[in-house]
Amino acid sequence: QVQLVESGGGLVQPGGSLRLSCAASGDILSINGMGWYRQAPGKQRELVATISNSGSTDYGDSVKGRFTISRDNAVNTVYLQMNGLKPEDTAVYCCYAFGTVVAVGQGTQVTVSS
Repeated sequence: QVQLVESGGGLVQPGGSLRLSCAASGDILSINGMGWYRQAPGKQRELVATISNSGSTDYGDSVKGRFTISRDNAVNTVYLQMNGLKPEDTAVYCCYAFGTVVAVGQGTQVTVSS
């Protein structure tokens, strides 16, 4: 099993920045990659970003150029740096891990509002 713990959400003004963290524990060797998706009320779940064990990344169209996903293998943690935040980025952001097992974190709320 893999356990994921997210942190770093909160309230930020439009144009501001936040950094989310997702720490993985447990069967780390079963993970091939990690990522983030978001869910806003009344909207479909949206892929935000993924990063593979080799370091290759992928982003949703709505966040390209503003968000950056990275990882620190030494502490089994993935980060999502979010810059230029917009009100439409408001959502619950969930970390997930994929590989021979799939795990999802509990989610962290990001609210972009003035």
